[in-house]
Amino acid sequence: MNPLIDAASVIAAGLAIGLPSIGPGVGQGTIVGQAVEGIARQREAEGKIRGTLFLSLAFMEALTIYGLVVALALLFANPFV
Repeated sequence: MNPLIDAASVIAAGLAIGLPSIGPGVGQGTIVGQAVEGIARQREAEGKIRGTLFLSLAFMEALTIYGLVVALALLFANPFV
């Protein structure tokens, strides 16, 4: 096997899991902070805010999982070999 292709695959896998994790990580922190602030302001809307919060967090986490799938494909089912 070509060591250059192996090295490039490892670097690409690191980028494939690292970069997609940045956006959802920042977004999740922002959304949770805003949800806590919203619940503190309007107690009666807690159920609606919490439901929307969990749904949004699940969608953002799916983006990170897609990056993980790409990274695992580059590491174990290397299409460049």
